[in-house]
Amino acid sequence: MGLTGATFKGLMDVLRLALAQFRPDKGNVEANVRRIGEIVAQAAALDPAPHVVQFAETVLSGYFVEGGVRETAVRASDLAQRLAKSYAAGGGNRPIDVVLGFYEELDGTLHNSAAYLALDGAGGARVVHLHRKNFLPTYGLFDEERFVERGFGFRAFDTRWGRAAILVCEDAWHSLSGTIAALDGAQMIFVVAAAPARGMHDRRSIEGAPATVARWDRLVLDIAEEHGVFCSLANLVGSEGGKVFPGASVVMGPRGTVCARAPLWDEALVTADLELADIGRARTDAPMLSDLKVALPTLRAELERVANGAVAPVVASGSVGDATGDPGSPPRGDRAARAVAPAAVSAPLAVIRSGDTSRSAPPPLEIDPTLVEGWLVAFLRDEFRRRGFNEAVIGLSGGVDSAVTATLAARAFGPQHVHAVRMPYRTSSPDSLAHAQLVIDQLGLRERTLDISAAVDGYLTHEPDASPARRGNVMARMRMITLFDLAAKHGALPLGTGNKSERLLGYFTWHADDSPPVNPIGDLFKTQVWALAKHLGVPDAIVQKPASADLIEGQTDEGDFGISYARADAILNWLLHGYTAAEVARRGFSPEEIARVRARLDSTHWKRRLPTVALLSTAAIGESYLRPVDY
Repeated sequence: MGLTGATFKGLMDVLRLALAQFRPDKGNVEANVRRIGEIVAQAAALDPAPHVVQFAETVLSGYFVEGGVRETAVRASDLAQRLAKSYAAGGGNRPIDVVLGFYEELDGTLHNSAAYLALDGAGGARVVHLHRKNFLPTYGLFDEERFVERGFGFRAFDTRWGRAAILVCEDAWHSLSGTIAALDGAQMIFVVAAAPARGMHDRRSIEGAPATVARWDRLVLDIAEEHGVFCSLANLVGSEGGKVFPGASVVMGPRGTVCARAPLWDEALVTADLELADIGRARTDAPMLSDLKVALPTLRAELERVANGAVAPVVASGSVGDATGDPGSPPRGDRAARAVAPAAVSAPLAVIRSGDTSRSAPPPLEIDPTLVEGWLVAFLRDEFRRRGFNEAVIGLSGGVDSAVTATLAARAFGPQHVHAVRMPYRTSSPDSLAHAQLVIDQLGLRERTLDISAAVDGYLTHEPDASPARRGNVMARMRMITLFDLAAKHGALPLGTGNKSERLLGYFTWHADDSPPVNPIGDLFKTQVWALAKHLGVPDAIVQKPASADLIEGQTDEGDFGISYARADAILNWLLHGYTAAEVARRGFSPEEIARVRARLDSTHWKRRLPTVALLSTAAIGESYLRPVDY
């Protein structure tokens, strides 16, 4: 029997919430509506069934669809009816409410919106409330304001179980948003987000989680605890163009306690029973919302003053007891009497120096290898799934970068789905073949050895005066020809093995080393790759040997750079976070070291970009016609 309206009234003391941590099929609205309906039906079949199922931001399409927003946007009323049909087709037959984010089409305008929908269990649905995202991030890796328009305002609304409000992602980063919702009577604030994981370092983070997870925990906790409300965060999982959504959805209670937590990286349906009476108990113990209501007239006037650019009057320091002074202050005579009283003699305070911890610095280069392993395995699985592949091809050189990439691929897909290819040239070091074999044997990879000497020499015999650098470039490009051809043969994707240090220093052959469409280690410095290699159990013979491209006999990376990776990585880390050469020098690096690294960084930007195309039309690819790589 489906739940009736009377049944919901009888459960007003408890809100049963289900967080659906969901990986949408990028750009496929129809498939996502179908899957969401099935998940809601799955939740409705639980005993007891939840009153509300909450999904994340943009679950109908994925978040980073760029110029595809118009193609994936739907009207809210159409969404309600399509979801009702999908819910019924999935076996759902009882009333249930759904919160979900989507790109909305509204009379020719596009919005990043979230809807509260009431499904009646009989094939019908209504839109209870719509919230259109107010704060559109347009910085860093976000570009929302280019594709959607702002909403305005935050309003609470009534449901069958109580009063609620919705915030979409950055809305929750502005404390005033949650305050307005709570003042408007919200007992429950639903936050829907599509927040990619970023940062490996946050001392306040939950163990083994990205730094952004800790930041979101603090945001949701502050909304709940400050206002005495329940607050839930539903975040996406999956990878979109290298941005990996971590999940870690959470429900916080009005006392700042964690009521439910979803896992990192994986889809999940997490339920929580929330006792709404906790709101009253929390507000009795800490009546901050009540205090805020009392102060609201004054605060409203202050907001108006600030908004209008007015400057607050300054109270003169010597005007004690007059019209501009504090009316609650003692009279002038009492203060004068205290002023002439003998002062107590006290010992000087102990001086505590903070040391270097108070100086600004970029995130440290040390990594949490367990976190990074899980992050990159999740990235590989999702990128390959989204692109329709389950086979990988990798050039196994015998070096640490390809060994780490092969190990991650074996853990993501299984070694039987990883094709390791050794591609020696006649001058290659025998150790390269032997060390690559160590990895093949350790992981149980499928392997192939193809000597590229004849192919390379077939061209170079016509260019006998080619320099060593040109010869190395020919070898590198021949290896990419080989990998892409074998990928076509096996229905596989080639995996890139270039680390962040090489990419920033331009130490690779353009349209060769950095050509593969998926690269799990491209945002790890070389020193971080070494740390990850030790964690993954890459053979010591590979980890300990000097890094070399093995294109020229006796060549090493650090010999070419004239600086060690440890020093170069540290300098790059400072420079990438906005510190000047002079500021880096004050951290113990010589001007010569900084100049050497900076020169390579500044002179190789072109190698990290696609070819420059003359812009002639109003629909230039990559400028006006924008579709993400996985759209």
